[in-house]
Order: sequence, then structure tokens, then C-alpha cells
Amino acid sequence: MLTDDILRLKEEQNAVILVHNYQTGPIQDIADLLGDSLELSRAAARTNAEVVLFCGVDFMAETAAILSPKKRVIMPEAGASCPMAQMITAQNLIEFKKKRPLAAVVCYVNSTAEVKAESDICCTSANGVEVVNSLAEDEVIFVPDRNLAHYVSRHTENKIIPWDGYCYVHDRYTREDVRKARTPHPKAELLVHPECRPEVVDEADYVYSTSGILRHVQESDAGEFIIGTEVGMNYRLKKEAPKKEFYPLSKGAVCLDMKKTTLTKVQKALETLEPRVVVPKDVADRARSAIERMLAV
Repeated sequence: MLTDDILRLKEEQNAVILVHNYQTGPIQDIADLLGDSLELSRAAARTNAEVVLFCGVDFMAETAAILSPKKRVIMPEAGASCPMAQMITAQNLIEFKKKRPLAAVVCYVNSTAEVKAESDICCTSANGVEVVNSLAEDEVIFVPDRNLAHYVSRHTENKIIPWDGYCYVHDRYTREDVRKARTPHPKAELLVHPECRPEVVDEADYVYSTSGILRHVQESDAGEFIIGTEVGMNYRLKKEAPKKEFYPLSKGAVCLDMKKTTLTKVQKALETLEPRVVVPKDVADRARSAIERMLAV
């Protein structure tokens, strides 16, 4: 059986399997660690594993390589990338900074290692407000997600200057989606990700990262939830809270790159220890500094 072979290879290679919440159910089921991108990379760094297999997209594996420089980081699908992360390059950011030399640069972790390396500090969707409010600078360049930047701007006195990037999955949600989802489930709590458009955030009962969504579901007395993030999250939620009901805000909220990983590709990656993800040391060192500054906050 394919799953049994994967578990055998994992032991032989002294590997740890990291799986993002947006992966398919069969991939989530083989995870050693399941969660958000940064929490996975941090957890992997604390393990004794020699190999880190990341079921996610490219920037996530890069972060794992940055935080675990002595481990071999591999991805089952080399072509799994994040379109939002590709909406800004390091050179884009360098030129943008020249126009606003007094501004601090806050970089959402959903970005390439090169962009992190050109930033002052990183943030997650959960701690973006806290990170921005920790800065002494009055102006903040926020890359690459304009929607998360807008959400943060509502909770700070700092002037936020957003880069015009977005997650195509979350940016597609509309007020009409909210209406269609709420009509058959009027008692359900609406939980959305801050990568959603402002008008969708305005309609939500709560706004959370994926980890925050999971935590809320586990603690809430509610029995029904409409989930405004990538549909893979619903699989985990149902598994973690089987007595509760979960409805997608839109069935079309699918990250195609997240779905490229298959069990067959995981098996092959563990057999060959390829494709390997390597971040050049100078880039990794500067990116790590931005991540560590965030963790210090």
C-alpha cells in the first residue's frame, strides 16, 4: 500500500513530513506535522529529523530551509508555487524602497526568500497588527498582500503603504458569496481569513489565520461554521471537530498549486530525496534575520 511505503521510507530517511492545511485529505492524513506554513517550519527545526519533506508551495519549503540550514529540505512537487508570492520580486521591492527611504518594510511570510531578505521584519496573518505596532517608523511598506495590508491598517496608527499583490483564492470571495452561504445556514458563524477583501472581512463574525480558525472552532459553543479560506481547511476542521458542521464560503476556493502534491509524488521524493530546496546562504541569512526579528516581537 502506498501509504505504508511512505511511512517506511520516512523512517529509513529519518524524515519529517510537513503538511499545510490546504493540502488534500490523503496528504493531510500522512502528516507528522499539520498546520500553517511558519509554524510547520519552526516545528521542523526543533526535530531530530535529517530530512524535511514539505507538502505545500515553494515559499514554505524555502522558509523551512532557512530555519533548518543543516537539514535537507525536499518538496514532492517542484512546480507548486504561490502566485501571490510571485507578484513581487526582490528588485521590485528594492526600487519601491528607494521612493520611501524612511519607511520600514514588513513582509508577509507568504513571500519568496529573496523578498524576505530585502525586508526589515516578517509577519504572519495572525501577528501582522502586532508586528506593525511594534515598529518605531510611522510609515510601513507592506508586501505582498494588499488585503492583509488593509486589514492591518484598520488596527494601527502607522501609515500602511501596500504592495498590490493578492491571493487569488481569498480575493475572489464576494459579498454575494456571503449571502449565498448564510441563507441556508443562518445560525452558522462566518470565519474568514484576513487575505479576503475588506468588504468580505466586514461581513465576517471573526477574522483569523488558519490556526486561529481551528482554535476558534475547538473553543466555540457554535455547532455550524462557514469557512472563508481555502477548501482544504474544511477537511482538517471536520477531522478535529467531527460533531460540528462546516460549509465552504465558496466551493470554488481552491488553490490549484496546493493540490499538485500527490501520494505518488511524496513516495518518489522520499526515495530520491529530490527535488531539493536550497536557499543561497547570503539570502537565507538576511531572510532569517527578518523572521527572527518578528519572533522577538
